[in-house]
Amino acid sequence: MAIADSLRRSLRLPVIGSPLFMVSSPELVIAQCKAGIVGAFPALNARPEPALEEWLIRIRAELDAYRSEHPGRRVAPFAVNQIVHGSNNRLAHDIEVCVRHKVPIWITSLQAPDAVVEAAHSYGGLVYHDVTNIKHARRALQAGVDGLILVCTGAGGHAGALSPFALLTAVREFYDGTIILSGAISTGAGILAAQALGADFAYMGTRFIASREANAVDAYKQAIVDSHAEDIVYTNLFTGVHGNYLRSSIVNAGLDPDALPEADKSRMNFASGGGQKAKAWRDIWGSGQSVAGIHDVPPVSELVDRLEAEYVAAREQLQRDASGWSRDG
Repeated sequence: MAIADSLRRSLRLPVIGSPLFMVSSPELVIAQCKAGIVGAFPALNARPEPALEEWLIRIRAELDAYRSEHPGRRVAPFAVNQIVHGSNNRLAHDIEVCVRHKVPIWITSLQAPDAVVEAAHSYGGLVYHDVTNIKHARRALQAGVDGLILVCTGAGGHAGALSPFALLTAVREFYDGTIILSGAISTGAGILAAQALGADFAYMGTRFIASREANAVDAYKQAIVDSHAEDIVYTNLFTGVHGNYLRSSIVNAGLDPDALPEADKSRMNFASGGGQKAKAWRDIWGSGQSVAGIHDVPPVSELVDRLEAEYVAAREQLQRDASGWSRDG
């Protein structure tokens, strides 16, 4: 498993906070990086276009200042998500801005990111690409990405339908590079489990929507706290791509979550729900099945402290259990 040494040394936990559409803001990203995990945001969250450069300048300045003030702490790099799709008419502009500011990590979604890889590699940036199946994984590797993000069943947002066990095992048969695993991870034990499966990082999104710094309305955060795994609805209605959403938000929008029509994927869009007045992600809230283990809305620093404690405890327990099995054998 290949992780750049400089990236490994900067992390407190092997975690990348997934870029959350409309939710990831400079406040959330900076808090995540200060806490020692990679913070990420979609370039399209910075609106209008000039805001992207303003966000990059602010994030880098605050993290550089924090590193200088706390030389002994691990401060993670940040990442910017680029949606590689014809409907994203900002892509060329956003790539140019990110190259100029030498964004350390790029996260790409949807189509193969050939142009993004070329741009990022021009100065040594890393590119990790979202995939939900083997076909897309192989195509992303042809583009020269530095790692694959396996978006599995149960993950928030545009999730796939394959189990993390199945997809990761299949990808490892032909790829020994960096893998980031997504799929209902909300605890330190889940982070360790991702590593045990063979991943390098856990990819966590929903858990950070329910944090103080997230740019989500209080009702959204509370809905995550109040929901259960069975309250997640998998549909392609709202963007043309299958994704996971909170049942309560669908009901509040006046729709029947048990009788949603199929969307026309060829008319994919990321603003409205197939002609519906309710908009994803403003009214229809994305969320993963990890809501099952989310019961509060803490500050990011407190949350990462908890994740680290859970991770260490799970690792120690696993070592004790493994030792017992070894003696029994």
